[in-house]
Amino acid sequence: MNSGADKLSHLVSAATGPAPWYWETFPSPTGASGKRYAWRFHPQGTDLAFLVTLHLADELDKPRLALNTYCRPFLITGNTFGVWCPEGRNLRFVAFDPDSLKPFDFIEIAGWFKNSSERIYAATAPIAEFSVSTTLAEGTHPFQFPSEFESLTELLAVNALPSTAADDPSAAVFVLYPHASLVEVLPQKWFTPRQYKLGQQWISRATRDPETHRIVGECVRVGMFELNDDGKDVRTWINKVEG
Repeated sequence: MNSGADKLSHLVSAATGPAPWYWETFPSPTGASGKRYAWRFHPQGTDLAFLVTLHLADELDKPRLALNTYCRPFLITGNTFGVWCPEGRNLRFVAFDPDSLKPFDFIEIAGWFKNSSERIYAATAPIAEFSVSTTLAEGTHPFQFPSEFESLTELLAVNALPSTAADDPSAAVFVLYPHASLVEVLPQKWFTPRQYKLGQQWISRATRDPETHRIVGECVRVGMFELNDDGKDVRTWINKVEG
């Protein structure tokens, strides 16, 4: 791997991916109080198998937030953070003040997610939330964000799309620009049912190269990629899984 590919590989490896597989990439919030919070993964064979929970760094027995599969946290300001996840035909985005999150008992969530479509559990309501429809057409759309999110310059959310034909895009990158009140939809025209084994192979995460401003990301069981300037096709593979 050359130095350029190595740099991009490290950039993708540091990008936040979905719970529970990429929980170690989750950014750790810090409250306005200065208190630090940490994520904890619950392994297979326990009552909380595959959940990821948030705690005060020195209180790992007192969860304050629990995340089911496909949730991704992100930092908003120095003392607030968000979580986004797919929810039906929408992407849901919620914001939390970590210092306001009340602790709860593990018994409250033991088995709860198994019989529920809910992806986020907290004893305290979010400070703000909104949803973006995954049926938005390709292109840039005006969008009114809650004020709690407006300090974000950009947030990338990648999600599967229903494919009606063998050559239809099966995923899109949704680029949110809260400070500019815009959402851009970038269908991944290279990722189609004809070319990939959907479900077994899927786009797990994406981020922006700060130098070239191109989007880079990872496709599970395929490899890491860099997109063209328009963000819709693969420009080059950073690395690719053999076989």
